[in-house]
Amino acid sequence: MAFTTLQEMELPAAFDAHVHLRDGDMAQLVAPTIRQGGVNQVYVMPNLVPPITTVEQCLEYRARLRAIEPSVDYLMSLYLHESLTPDTIRAARKAGVTGVKSYPAGVTTNSSSGVLDYALFYPIFAAMEEEDMVLNLHGEVPSTPSSAPLSSSSSSQPAITILNAEPAFLPTLTDLHARFPRLRIILEHCSTGAAIAAVRACGPSVAGTITAHHLSLVIDDWAGDPFCFCKPVAKTPEDRDALLRAVVHSSGRFFLGTDSAPHDSGKKRGEDKIAAGVFTQPYAVGLVLDALETGVERGVVAEADVKKEVLEGFLGGWGRKFYGVEDTRGEKILLRKGEEEIVGLLSKAGLGVEVVPFRRRERTWKVTWK
Repeated sequence: MAFTTLQEMELPAAFDAHVHLRDGDMAQLVAPTIRQGGVNQVYVMPNLVPPITTVEQCLEYRARLRAIEPSVDYLMSLYLHESLTPDTIRAARKAGVTGVKSYPAGVTTNSSSGVLDYALFYPIFAAMEEEDMVLNLHGEVPSTPSSAPLSSSSSSQPAITILNAEPAFLPTLTDLHARFPRLRIILEHCSTGAAIAAVRACGPSVAGTITAHHLSLVIDDWAGDPFCFCKPVAKTPEDRDALLRAVVHSSGRFFLGTDSAPHDSGKKRGEDKIAAGVFTQPYAVGLVLDALETGVERGVVAEADVKKEVLEGFLGGWGRKFYGVEDTRGEKILLRKGEEEIVGLLSKAGLGVEVVPFRRRERTWKVTWK
């Protein structure tokens, strides 16, 4: 039966290779929604306040998450920071930590401790290559300050904005791969056709994640809605369509990393500066299926290309293979089209936070665990 006419389907439980679960009340609110979205295994981001920079912090954080939702497998990461040493990397690997996440300084939520010069971390990357750990790259460069001299924008180096911050980073990806060809590198939350091409141009040790929301959004969507604003921002329709095509023609090089990023609703609309992040966790698999269906209807991808093996690969199999992990539970999910209504506001009695999900009050696929 054709994908767009399916009313229900059974798939293996998904692996989400990029999630933000925060801590404290926010973790209490969002961690229980992981399985609601059809996911039983996640790779957790380390940009807490303060960031997770030691093995002890990492293991303690995982214990807190397990106490909230024990039926999820949490793969953990360290925050790339000047305090890390090669010995830290070796100890992390021995303790079961999966990778290290790099944030360019100041580009997104809780990234003030991020990277200014990647060359300083070459000994860390060499140790990671030896230990077969994963380097996760937030692939943007910091924006040019608005106070910069006018002459800077007319030099050979263009001024950096949120629209070209990802393309400007891609030479760094290429350089790191050339220097450390065996290092497993993931370009996170690809948002442009250029990013897709850059990953494909690298060897098999480089892959990319794609979010559910970037498969749907373009510039005009987030320009008028703070709940669609994230970093990297959604770009042009052509970029969105390149991501859709990458899903179905991936050959395993791209897989799901939702970058689901919860923020208290007040920080998305009630403060002077809008927090960057789109919250998709409770509806992760359904949102991907919706985006692919829209892509078929618009003629971006062929219906025949949205095969079950493609869905199984993008939603879990390809990510697990790249990370070298298995779904030891072997769980299955049953999805029913249009039977889930996305809540307008996620909240829980006794917690001091509440979150507005992506595509609030719309309908998507409902997940039932088998």
